[in-house]
Amino acid sequence: MPRILIAGCGYVGEATADLFHAAGWDVQGWVGSKDSAEKLSAKSFPVRAVDISGRAEVSAAPDNFDAVLQCASTRGGNVDLYRRVYLEGARNLIARFTRSTYLFTSSTSVYAQQNGEWVTEESAADPRHETGKILREAEELVLQHGGIVARLAGIYGPGRSALLRKFLASEMRTDAADARYINQAHRDDIASALFLLVNRSIGSQTPSRAGRAIFNVTDNQPISESDCYEWLAKNRQRPPVVGAAVTSARKRGVSNKRVSNAKLRALGWEPRYPTFESGMAESVLPSYERFGA
Repeated sequence: MPRILIAGCGYVGEATADLFHAAGWDVQGWVGSKDSAEKLSAKSFPVRAVDISGRAEVSAAPDNFDAVLQCASTRGGNVDLYRRVYLEGARNLIARFTRSTYLFTSSTSVYAQQNGEWVTEESAADPRHETGKILREAEELVLQHGGIVARLAGIYGPGRSALLRKFLASEMRTDAADARYINQAHRDDIASALFLLVNRSIGSQTPSRAGRAIFNVTDNQPISESDCYEWLAKNRQRPPVVGAAVTSARKRGVSNKRVSNAKLRALGWEPRYPTFESGMAESVLPSYERFGA
C-alpha cells in the first residue's frame, strides 16, 4: 500500500486526500493548527497539526512516505507568510523526505503576461509582485530536487468562489472596453490532476527527474472578467453589469493571459468542469446561499 503525506489538508488538500484514500493509499494529512486538526478528526485517515515552516518540527516526523504533496495555503497572507509556508515549508519537507516523490502546488499568478496571450509551461514566468517571486523561488527549489510543480489557476468550488462573492457583494470590477482574461479551476478537477500526477510519477522508473516537470492546472476555457460577471448577472436575474467601479487595488497586480492546460490533458486528464459556467451552474450556484445571498 503506497503512502502519501498531504502537507496542507485544506480546501484542495482534503479533497485530494479523499481521492487517494478512496484509491487505497495510506494517507496522512498535516494542517497548521490543532483547531484545524480537530475539525478533521472524523476523517478516515489521521490528520496532525504540524507547522511545515518549522525545521525541527518537520525533521521530527516519525513516518516516511512514497509521495509528499505540499499544498498548504497562506489564505491570502503577506510576504512573510508566503516565505514561511511556501519556501521554508518546501525546504523543510524536501530535506526530511529525501526519497519521496514530491509535488508542490504553485499558482498561475507567476505568469505576468498582460496582453491576453496564451501561455504554456514554457512561457516566461516572471512575476512582478513579491509573493509571486517567492513562489518562483520555491518552484525552482522543488525542480532542482526532481520534484513536480503544479501551477493552479483560480480555485473555486462548493462553498468557495471569489468571483461569486464579489458579485453578490457588488464588489466586482470590470471594464468591457479593456477585457481581462481570468483562469479558473474547480477544486475537484485540481484534486484529480494532482492524483494523476502523483500516480504517474510513482509508476515511472524516473518519476520527475527528466526535464522540468511543470504543469498548468486550469479549465479548458479562459473567460473575460466582464463575461464572467455578465453570466452571473443573467443567471441570478440581476441587472447587467456595466463598467463596475474598482473598489480596491488588485492584490497581485494586473495580469491578462490565457493559460493553456494542453500539457496536462496530453497525459489523459480531462476536467469534469471544463468551463467556468459549467462549474458554477452544476456545483457552486446550487448552494450559493452559503455566500450569504
